[in-house]
Amino acid sequence: MSKPIKNNPWYWVPPLYLTEGIPYVLIITVSVIMFKNLGVDNSDIGLYTSFLYLPWVIKPFWSPLVDLYGTKRKWFLVMQLILSITFLGIGLSLPTNSFFLLSLACFWVAAFASATNDIASDGFYLLALKEDQQSFFIGVRSTFYRVAMVTGQGLFVIVAGYLEQRLGDNTQAWSITMVMVAILMLVLTVVNLLTTPKVESQKEYVKEEALTFGKVFLSFFQKKQIGIALAFILMYRLGESQLVKMAAPFLLDARTEGGLALTTSEVGLIYGTFGIIALSVGGIIGGIVISRDGLGKWLLPMILALNIPNFFYFLLAYWQPESAIFPALIVIIEQLGYGFGFAAFMMYLIYIAEGVSKTAHYAIATGFMALGMMLPGMISGFVQEWLGYSGFFLWVVIAAFPGILLVKFVKFPQEFGKKKPSQASL
Repeated sequence: MSKPIKNNPWYWVPPLYLTEGIPYVLIITVSVIMFKNLGVDNSDIGLYTSFLYLPWVIKPFWSPLVDLYGTKRKWFLVMQLILSITFLGIGLSLPTNSFFLLSLACFWVAAFASATNDIASDGFYLLALKEDQQSFFIGVRSTFYRVAMVTGQGLFVIVAGYLEQRLGDNTQAWSITMVMVAILMLVLTVVNLLTTPKVESQKEYVKEEALTFGKVFLSFFQKKQIGIALAFILMYRLGESQLVKMAAPFLLDARTEGGLALTTSEVGLIYGTFGIIALSVGGIIGGIVISRDGLGKWLLPMILALNIPNFFYFLLAYWQPESAIFPALIVIIEQLGYGFGFAAFMMYLIYIAEGVSKTAHYAIATGFMALGMMLPGMISGFVQEWLGYSGFFLWVVIAAFPGILLVKFVKFPQEFGKKKPSQASL
């Protein structure tokens, strides 16, 4: 087998974050669309698919193992192979009578493998790149992560919708789609094997100063103003954590139930074409401006860009336009703002993780981020059924305010992430 390519981030950052994002979106978001089309109700969808966030919430408890033993590269390659196998299991389980229980079990295993893959991939990113490279490539990284998410939410949903219409059998359509996901994950695993550089050695991971699990874990909570930092992480996406669970059901539900009655293929097409362009533009611009000016100048504008577009979902639910053009326009605006705003969030998490055990600390920070997505998401279906879609999306807008207000209180170097003038261009 040929050796990995020399450490050029343009070769390995895009495929690595495609491979990180695809399983996440399949587990957290596409599972919502799949179960909706297989007849599961909104309250069960919101509860059980939000519970799949749990591995990302508790991953800090095993993240030090990734930091202390083996190399990040070995960890993420093994996890990606496991993910290929679990998605195959999901595809094969759907035609059975116990599809809901069996597919959830497979999603559960996939969630643990995906969370561990995240720990190793993010740790590899932090180790293989210098700070100025990290800030520059945060836009590329975020964009390809979101491209992966839109690929899952777009391309695979389009394929499933096409197969639904062609075969006249939703179960068979989604079974075939999940097998295709398994094949793609296997291909991406091989790509990452060939492109990621070997920047680590086994010896380096029996850590300096004989850091123990407890020391690694507790040192995170000894950082300055950690309470405010954790509150900010939990609140940054409080609105989105609920929106993301009910957006697809809203687009798919009948108009008599308050939805827009779009087809599965239309939902996939909107996210997989217009959305991906807007997302890419927003994410790349976000990374560039942080690299140019530092995080301090852009944190408030970026959190506003992430949350303000949610109001347009309220307008969609209120007016219920018949044309798919209006939902497509809203998705363009929302994805542009999300790509731009999420770049700041990721850069802030990198700042929080600074230190000797940055891989484990980054995992802890993202674990709290996942907790902020899981708990509100678990009740989102019940809130939607209680308030209706219009009231629900208005609540989502209101839920953004705590995170926005906390921007004033979080502390970090204003020029964190800014590229130093003396450094040569990448």
